[in-house]
Amino acid sequence: MTAEFSSDEQNRLAPFFTNLERDTFGLKLPQEVAGALFSRYSRSAKSLRRTFLDEFLGDPELALKDLLGGQIPAGDDSAALKKARAFFERVLVGYGDDSVAQLGGAHIACENISNVAAKLLEDARIGIAPLEKSTRYVRFDQKDGAGNYLFYREPKIMASRHRDNYLAVMHLLFETYSKQMEPMLDHVAKSLPIEQLEVRDPVSGKGLAYSDAAKDERLKRWAESAYRATVRAQACDVLRSYLPAATLTNVGMFGAGQAFEYLVSKFYSHDLSEAQALGAAIHGELGQLIPSFVKRAQRNDYLVATTAVAKALAAHASKSTPVATKEPVTLADYDSDAEVKVIAAMLYSQARQPLEELRKIAAALSATEREKILQEFFSQRRHRRDKLSRAFENVYYTFDILGNLGLYRDLHRHRILTQERQEFTTVHGYDTPPEIEEGGFKSEYDHCMRRTAELYEQIYADFPSEAQYVVPFAYKIRWYMKMNLREALHMCELRTMPQGHPDYRFICQEMWRKIQSVHPALAQSGKFMDWQKYRLGRLQSEMRTEFKKSALE
Repeated sequence: MTAEFSSDEQNRLAPFFTNLERDTFGLKLPQEVAGALFSRYSRSAKSLRRTFLDEFLGDPELALKDLLGGQIPAGDDSAALKKARAFFERVLVGYGDDSVAQLGGAHIACENISNVAAKLLEDARIGIAPLEKSTRYVRFDQKDGAGNYLFYREPKIMASRHRDNYLAVMHLLFETYSKQMEPMLDHVAKSLPIEQLEVRDPVSGKGLAYSDAAKDERLKRWAESAYRATVRAQACDVLRSYLPAATLTNVGMFGAGQAFEYLVSKFYSHDLSEAQALGAAIHGELGQLIPSFVKRAQRNDYLVATTAVAKALAAHASKSTPVATKEPVTLADYDSDAEVKVIAAMLYSQARQPLEELRKIAAALSATEREKILQEFFSQRRHRRDKLSRAFENVYYTFDILGNLGLYRDLHRHRILTQERQEFTTVHGYDTPPEIEEGGFKSEYDHCMRRTAELYEQIYADFPSEAQYVVPFAYKIRWYMKMNLREALHMCELRTMPQGHPDYRFICQEMWRKIQSVHPALAQSGKFMDWQKYRLGRLQSEMRTEFKKSALE
């Protein structure tokens, strides 16, 4: 890895990273700088250290002393660091006070890991904040220095009879993605020419035909730049369907020490060799940054045993029960007395009675009276950022979802709720983006999906868990999400915005329809759900981005 940097660059980078040689490394940076760096890195094809060198240290207006707040990072022999670690050793190890491990954290970057491993990292719901390279803003048709496409060579598969077929199918998927990129860009642009668009002035909000907007040179520049970015994003959104779960990506994380300790233990206990190796790599880097917090991280026999029991039971059950419903969203469970629970909780903070008595009061109201109370409450919302109160956390819904792996990656970001997925598979079939058919790529697309499904079945017979690596983003997987009404509203309003991907916009619309079917009065809270369909729905968002960028010029 050091070959990526010159000797001078290595000297400049060395104070800020735990190593310059490996793909997993820690950051020795102020947290604000590290957060900004991770944000930029998620939309860049560059490595994090290269991004830092070119765009942070490379900025002549950004003085080194200002970046570090006037301090060069302390070495392991600093007196202050020794005292801090001695304190944590006494409290955390000596007394077992886990809460102490929440007081410190670290930034870790994991580069060149598969999407399988990335999802395992991002499963962490509390204490870990990950950000991953975007398939919308970054093209995945690059090759490494040796001319290889960027996908994970899973060791068991590569050492097996499946090696040649695995490599052939991976190359087929990436070559097709690469070959279709330019034609897809042309197709998207031709299907909705810029001349047919209405351009909204970011300052006045006034809508103009492009021919009129083009008379204003600055507005024309915003519109054309935003249009190009939107066309590129839509082409990438479509062609990500080809990308297999083995596709290499980058993930930046900030985490509290306690959360990292559990994450590392979980990875040590996983049956995938990539997870075990990544857990060890993360542990090593954290040992340089927050060693006291992760000292107890190790393989957890309880996790290993319970996972094995669940696998055995599931395998037995699957022999007699076929794959069931193909419904994209099933409402598996909900509260029948939801309105009573919500209204009682609304009153609670302002009342003196216990919760049980308030529920009796709410239950005595007529359905019309309860609906009137709820409507009054909902009418106060001015926009989607006006959140419902905690009262709406008393009602829960469990959704069983069947959707493609690409959209799962987007909805997986909502971590402060209960969700669990099944392993990636090809048994549920795949989605075909309309642009694939419209652009004349359907035959080639179906061929790629068939080849992948055949390979998956072959590998699954020998290596069930490792077979996940071959699954393209187009294939459907199953997962469930259990959330309260407050979170459901937040997620569904956010993920139905015009700039959202059509696949997850549809899933969130379906989720809200299910809520409407059982709780119509509560569903009126969704005032800012967007039910429309859009072509190039991201255009206005890109226009605002271009406007903000130009304002900084």
